[in-house]
Amino acid sequence: MAVESTIWLFCLLSLFCGPSKQEKPVSVELSCGAGPSHVVLEPGLPLLLDCNLGASEAAFNITWLQDGQPLPREGGDFLQYLANGSLLVLPTSKDGRSPQGVEGGYSCVSASVLGALTSRTVNVLLASLSKFHQQPSPQTVPAGGNARFECQIEGVPTPFITWEKDTVAVPEETRLISLLNGVLQILEVTKEDEGAYRCVVSNSARKDISHEARLTVTTGSTEVLNGVAIVAPPQNATVVLGRPAVMECMAQGQPKPLVSWSRQDGKPISTDVVVLATNLVIRDTRPLHAGVYVCRANKPKTREFVIAAAELHVPAPPVILQPPETASLSRGNTARFVCNSSGEPPPVLHWLKDGHPIKSFRRVKTQSPGVLLINQLALEDEGYYQCIADNGLGTACATAKLTVIVREGLPSSPRHLSATPYSSTTALLIWEKPEYNSDQIIGYSVHCQRAAGSDNVEYQYAMNNDTTEYHVKELLAHTAYTFFVVAYSPMGASRPSLPVTVEMLEDVPSVPPQLSIASTSPTDIRLMWHPLSSQLSRGAVTSYRIEYSTVDQVDSVFSVEVGGNETQFTLRELQPNHAYRLRIAAGTEVGFGVPSEWAQHQTLAHFNHSDHSMVIFAPTELKVRARVNTLNVTWHPTPNHTLVSGYKLSCREVEADESANGERTTQTHTIRLRKKARYHLLTGLLPDRQYEVRVWAFNKQIDGAAAMWNGRTDKAHDRTSLPPMRPPPLPPSSIQAMANSSTSIWLRWEKPRFSNVRIINYTVRCSPAGTTNASLVSYYTSSAQEIQLGALRPFTRYELAVQSNGVDVVGPFSGTVEESTLSDRPSTPPEELQLSALDSSSVLASWRPPLEPNGIIISYRILFSGNLSQPEHLWEILSQEGSITSVEVQGLSSGTRYFFKLGASTEMGSGPYSPIKDVHTPLQKYELDIHAVTGIIVGVCLGLICILLCMCFSFRNGKSREVSGVLDSTAVTLQYRRGGCLVSTNVPECSDSHELETLMPSGSQESGQPLEEATEEQSLMDLEDRLCISVCSNQVEAEVIVHSELSEPGREKEEEGSEREKDSNTTRGPSLSEDRYSPLSQPSPPGERDALKKLSLAQSPSSLPLIKLVANHNGERQGTGDQPSAGIEPQQGIRLTNGFHSPKTVRSVLRSEHLENGDSRHCHSAPGKAISTGLSPAPFVSSGLVHSTSAAHSYLCP
Repeated sequence: MAVESTIWLFCLLSLFCGPSKQEKPVSVELSCGAGPSHVVLEPGLPLLLDCNLGASEAAFNITWLQDGQPLPREGGDFLQYLANGSLLVLPTSKDGRSPQGVEGGYSCVSASVLGALTSRTVNVLLASLSKFHQQPSPQTVPAGGNARFECQIEGVPTPFITWEKDTVAVPEETRLISLLNGVLQILEVTKEDEGAYRCVVSNSARKDISHEARLTVTTGSTEVLNGVAIVAPPQNATVVLGRPAVMECMAQGQPKPLVSWSRQDGKPISTDVVVLATNLVIRDTRPLHAGVYVCRANKPKTREFVIAAAELHVPAPPVILQPPETASLSRGNTARFVCNSSGEPPPVLHWLKDGHPIKSFRRVKTQSPGVLLINQLALEDEGYYQCIADNGLGTACATAKLTVIVREGLPSSPRHLSATPYSSTTALLIWEKPEYNSDQIIGYSVHCQRAAGSDNVEYQYAMNNDTTEYHVKELLAHTAYTFFVVAYSPMGASRPSLPVTVEMLEDVPSVPPQLSIASTSPTDIRLMWHPLSSQLSRGAVTSYRIEYSTVDQVDSVFSVEVGGNETQFTLRELQPNHAYRLRIAAGTEVGFGVPSEWAQHQTLAHFNHSDHSMVIFAPTELKVRARVNTLNVTWHPTPNHTLVSGYKLSCREVEADESANGERTTQTHTIRLRKKARYHLLTGLLPDRQYEVRVWAFNKQIDGAAAMWNGRTDKAHDRTSLPPMRPPPLPPSSIQAMANSSTSIWLRWEKPRFSNVRIINYTVRCSPAGTTNASLVSYYTSSAQEIQLGALRPFTRYELAVQSNGVDVVGPFSGTVEESTLSDRPSTPPEELQLSALDSSSVLASWRPPLEPNGIIISYRILFSGNLSQPEHLWEILSQEGSITSVEVQGLSSGTRYFFKLGASTEMGSGPYSPIKDVHTPLQKYELDIHAVTGIIVGVCLGLICILLCMCFSFRNGKSREVSGVLDSTAVTLQYRRGGCLVSTNVPECSDSHELETLMPSGSQESGQPLEEATEEQSLMDLEDRLCISVCSNQVEAEVIVHSELSEPGREKEEEGSEREKDSNTTRGPSLSEDRYSPLSQPSPPGERDALKKLSLAQSPSSLPLIKLVANHNGERQGTGDQPSAGIEPQQGIRLTNGFHSPKTVRSVLRSEHLENGDSRHCHSAPGKAISTGLSPAPFVSSGLVHSTSAAHSYLCP
């Protein structure tokens, strides 16, 4: 509905206010960024002001301000509010009236959930055109000369000026020049140029025409044109940034003079400056165009010239160069916003929070230039912060958002804080722990600040969590202080406690009053003194004690006390014409302070009828600067200056030669000065003479005490005659400064372009930027056009200026240039290092930045060690950013004394370390961890259960072993025969060789069948039959290896299977033929297997021999018993029992080694040769030791 009404309103405006081209209003956006500072409300064109501050949250309330005052929400005849919050400014009311009260500075405030924002200010101006300030005047110019007409008028917007001759626009010719400043120049006029000229001025407000001015051209003598003259010199001008500027210079002479332009500072004229005939025109003025422009008119072929100069000043609205940055910080931290701006004149900065000005108070401080500090952040500090720059030409702003993070589990603020003065300089603070999360507290910080004043320094003191009281020392007596406490936990800081303010106790005054003595009669001495300041009195002065005595009786001292409100006292009934000594002391309720020095005074010899009812103190800080012929005297007013009517100054020359009666003096000159006078220059003095200068105040009744100076004028230069007065030389140009190091700046300049004085040297003035202390200004002399300024302070901005010095004449100083010295290492360590143990393994260290950082501190280095004698490179190092002034050092040992020192670093390096301080970490307090103890108990129970299960399982297996008996081992005698007969010695040669092993691995029951009843003879016979089948003419070596092992039945099968697999894998060989058939590869019948098992049962575990039967081609049988072969090492992996033979079933198995495909090995061997490698060593059998061997054997055939 509101939008429809707005559209309907625009339609009415278009009907009543003008043609259709005026329907669209002029839109101006008000934000916090760059934009126009002025806008013109022209007739027929509404002005739409749109509030767009760019907040992330939607604005729920927009307030418009005019000149800082809120506008009525219902609007008015010329103001309309739109639905989106914009403001429509109408050029006329509904009844056609002109707008009234519309002009002014407009700004808007946009409020959202997180805060409010304020826009920059836009000045709304009504279109207007003033009356003519100057109209063209009639001109009579000789032929060939130059004519000039001028119109001056003001308007908003800037009016457009044209010229007419005889009511017709002047033609566009090069001789006719119409300048933007309302000047018409006609060069080399002719008779045809005669006529009536007028200017026509117009802007959006109205149109106006000036009076006509007649131009008359005469012919005749041209003597007046022979000389060179500048008839229209340039004028000093102030042009706002972006506006056009004109520097006019119109010269005439015969012959026609040559006109040239230059800058006084020696810089070249900018290339965008247009030279129109002899004038300079700048279409778009910028700061670089500012300066002094010199117009020079030179008579051709002569040295005759004239010059004229004018200064162009270019003011510029402010611009934000460095906006503040948005920050998110935890509660209790410090926020720092920096805002830098530029403009001409330099803008003034101020800060806003949520659209309201910020005032410095306890936690919030504004520092120049453009720094805002917020200490001990709290939730109420959250919001929008704006930096506003204003210099009268406009405003600029920048916005930063501050978010305060509050973590869960933070302690609440400390409670019931109280402060009690202990003395005049110490106070005792006591508080209670926070109500919530007090068990998480690791430390406290006490904050102290003077209650009076707006820019006081805040001091912080850190302490451990084992105390809730603190003694604050080194305070000022009789001064009010504000204290508050903050608690810290590992999660962060709490909110500050409620502040308390306490006034310190009084003390005795630190200094005596300033005493002034005068005599009102021969028997009276009047004393006057100035009250002490509150800082010096250190309490309320309750009385003054005056002590006096005669000079010849110093032991007889009289004293008198007067009230603390008195500032004068008269001692009466004294002796005339006597010398007295007097002194005074001020006292508070505590006592009297130190008295003043004894002062002597002579009483009057006779009564003086003049009125001495009052005494005026002498002026303070009298300073005299002596020159050759002058003395420059300066002073500060007397303390009771309200009684003063004026000042008197006297100067007299003191003769150097003294007679016996004393000094001979010349005539004294006394000068009366006004009451506001603070300096005077004495001239006409003689060189190298001693002078005495006195300054005192007076009124209609009396003269005050005088301040005196004695000194000598400078010596005169050795010259016979004074040179004639010469004009001073111009200052140097093109001054360039460049920092050479942290303590030096290299300065270069050029000679002035125009100078009729010989320059002998230059004087350089150097001072810190913005200083008002004359003692910090330094002067250097250089005969060259460059100089290196040394002994400067690091990281300091200096103002530099140069002046030219001629012979007995000096010129003015040039404009200042600024340059900063480079940064350097800090020359002083960080201050006020404080240590406090938070717990047994952590220490809180806090400090203040160095007094002389010599640059931007980028980091701090904390060195700590538990051994003071340890070299520095072995100390622990902890680094922190330069913006942090406190850190928690963790991982320390409990009950240890640690030594700390601190250093700061800039980008140039590290500075010195602070003095070593120590802190003692307390012993660790062990507490029972319920969760850890519970875990240990559960683990122990599970382990006991596992041990019981293993014992039960072992007991069950032990019963099964007892079933088997212990078998005695007998000697095994093997005979080789073929078909049941002994093997013949005539053994036919065979191409194969076989290895037979009789093994007894643990649990070798492959089929799980029980042992059958068979005799040892039958088993051996079957074995001989099996061996006889495979015996050929080749040499056959057979090994019968009897393995005995005590093991469990379950393990026997697993070991047998692994041994079978190992045998299968190790018996492969690429040199063996797999095509041959061998009877050994066939499976043994069940009967044979039973015989082998019977054989194994017949062996004793303690006497199982290793029997090797070798049948060679001669039919000899060789057998080896228990002796192991030489050179064969015992097999690894030997299993040992516990030293006893278990009653287990001992089995032995005789088996042959097969290839992977089931065939026996076959190889071609030379007659009478058999090679056996990798033989299994004979088992070492002893009581309680049983070896299990299994080795692979390979036979090589040549």
